[in-house]
Amino acid sequence: MASGEWHMEKRSSIRNESFDRVDSEGSLECGCLSIIVLGASGDLAKKKTFPALYNLYHQGFLPPSEVRIFGYARSKMTDDDLKDRIRGYLVPSKNATPELLEDVSTFLRLIKYVSGSYDAEEGFQLLDEEITKYEREQNTHEGVSRRLFYLALPPSVYPSVCRMIRLHCMNKSKTGGWTRIVVEKPFGRDLQSAEQLSSQIGELFDESQIYRIDHYLGKELVQNLLVMRFANRFFVPLWNRDNIDNVQIVFREDFGTEGRGGYFDQYGIIRDIIQNHLLQVLCLVAMEKPVSLKPEHIRDEKVKVLQAVDQINDEEVVLGQYEGYKDDPTVPNNSNTPTFATVILRINNERWEGVPFILKAGKALNSRKAEIRIQFKEVPGDIFRCKKQGRNEFVMRLQPSEALYMKLTVKQPGLEMSTVQSELDLSYRQRYQGVVIPEAYERLILDTVRGDQQHFVRRDELKAAWEIFTPLLHRIDDGHLKSIPYKPGTRGPAEADTLLEKAGYVQTHGYIWVPPTL
Repeated sequence: MASGEWHMEKRSSIRNESFDRVDSEGSLECGCLSIIVLGASGDLAKKKTFPALYNLYHQGFLPPSEVRIFGYARSKMTDDDLKDRIRGYLVPSKNATPELLEDVSTFLRLIKYVSGSYDAEEGFQLLDEEITKYEREQNTHEGVSRRLFYLALPPSVYPSVCRMIRLHCMNKSKTGGWTRIVVEKPFGRDLQSAEQLSSQIGELFDESQIYRIDHYLGKELVQNLLVMRFANRFFVPLWNRDNIDNVQIVFREDFGTEGRGGYFDQYGIIRDIIQNHLLQVLCLVAMEKPVSLKPEHIRDEKVKVLQAVDQINDEEVVLGQYEGYKDDPTVPNNSNTPTFATVILRINNERWEGVPFILKAGKALNSRKAEIRIQFKEVPGDIFRCKKQGRNEFVMRLQPSEALYMKLTVKQPGLEMSTVQSELDLSYRQRYQGVVIPEAYERLILDTVRGDQQHFVRRDELKAAWEIFTPLLHRIDDGHLKSIPYKPGTRGPAEADTLLEKAGYVQTHGYIWVPPTL
């Protein structure tokens, strides 16, 4: 069977399974689907959005008979200019077989580019004309149409863009369909700006039409969290303050801002990583079991966790800034913006009282990883005298080398009764050979098409998250909390390790988990 025929048969099969269904809003998933990427000429679009769309197309989730993709930006260029700009990001050159290159070319034929301003009616009127033209030519479902607007844009232009969409580009079908918008973080700088932005967009769209994307919620291991917690009996009785001593949620990068210093300096590591990505992970770790897997039931439980978080204590915060950060000419010489932060949150409820949740993120450190580390309390009555070897830990490695592993104490093989730390290990690369783990953006875009808001941030959830961090951020912005210098390539400020020790975290010395090789 020819490559093109195989792809068409595969796409047709998947379409029959996943497209002809009713979404969570009750809208029949059929008819034309127009995906509009606003900010199509920018880095986010070419590096994340378009590759995600191509992978969904390649796997059969975006049938060419039903889907068209429109790029919109201020840049003056042609359809071919946009296609040439994104072509190299769709398939790595090392994987570029003739069949894949043909597939890429077929995908690119689905793209139409429209140039226009983000606050002027003319451009959006032209965009609407192009979408409507496609819908009239291709629609086989009596005018039903679906329009998905992906705002790969700075938040400052969200209000004007959303207003133009509302005035000129809404789905006009009288027989069904929908209009949805996807907005990227950072969604505001603090509680006031986030609420103002939410109000501006909320006046134009219903909450069910708004998808606030946090790509961490689309990561494979984050998606596994609810399954691990609520589908395995042996975790259920352990997941509480009686057994867990502390929880760490860590994000580390081994490089600095690398030319993005001016942008990063407006936000800092807390706004960029901790207030959204790591806090979302915390919600999934700490939430109670939802009534069902319906998106609203899950999001209700996440909000309850956020509302139970106590005010952050300045003594449980360590900020850092790597040496050389201010050498970037776009960064002010007097910048206090943290490139590293360790923040301890405490959840005031029955399950978690007394358990520190340690959120730690930093740039220019000695390693690159993101993980959740659940550290259990010591076994009472240590007859083996093995406390010094370390505590039991359950670790979820989010990236790289996705894995789940449990650190535990075992007898070392031999005639002597001696103990050693080892692990029970589920490493995805070894266990699921040949299985491609989807990128987070692929999963979340597909969720948007299907109308599933489970992995998107609701307005009251966003508000509760900003209520936790806004007082701390204002104290940092006002200079009341200072960033401590640290050398690139280290663990960050030594004060952060001291804070962890005070919080009760016991570091295991002499043991390093090594991902297994194939």
